[in-house]
Amino acid sequence: MRPSPRLPVILAGIVVLALVVSGIAPHDRPTWLLEVAPVLVALPVLAATWRRFPLTPLLYLLIALHALVLILGGTYTYARVPLGFWLQDWLHLARNPYDRIGHVMQGLVPTLVAREILLRAGYLSSRRMANFLSGCVALAVSACYELIEWWVALALGMGAQDFLGTQGDPWDTQADMFYALIGAVVAIVGLAAWHDRQIRAIAR
Repeated sequence: MRPSPRLPVILAGIVVLALVVSGIAPHDRPTWLLEVAPVLVALPVLAATWRRFPLTPLLYLLIALHALVLILGGTYTYARVPLGFWLQDWLHLARNPYDRIGHVMQGLVPTLVAREILLRAGYLSSRRMANFLSGCVALAVSACYELIEWWVALALGMGAQDFLGTQGDPWDTQADMFYALIGAVVAIVGLAAWHDRQIRAIAR
């Protein structure tokens, strides 16, 4: 039996609604378009592949959460998200840390996407190797995103400052990749067993 489309449809509806609302009056529309671009790409891909390769409910849920993080960041720009200011005050930080949440998700979600494809498509039978390679994929995704940010900065000059969101941190690129690594580790250590149960349920 195929998984019910109910959860993916509900999550897609929430994401689309958030996307529409965020696009009404974002702080900076070019930055908004850059930040939500992964959502605009992922939604049609997930819709097109649902019947052929439906993902686990856990993964659909995390993809939707990642999309909402991106949409909120695009609405305000990452350095201006109110949730980030609250965290900054609560944790006594020197900068708005909301972009770090985005990079944790950037490590967590691609790790589980890669892991699910590697295991369910039969590319690997070893869970340990799947965990290792899926973490590598997440870091590769993070590195590619940093390269994209660099290219956008070169193309747009100061106009890319909101997209970069460095907030004056000279080690922002390295920190972003470190937080993506944290997300990958959380996925492997904290969610792999849950993920495996759902993969087995789909296989049955």
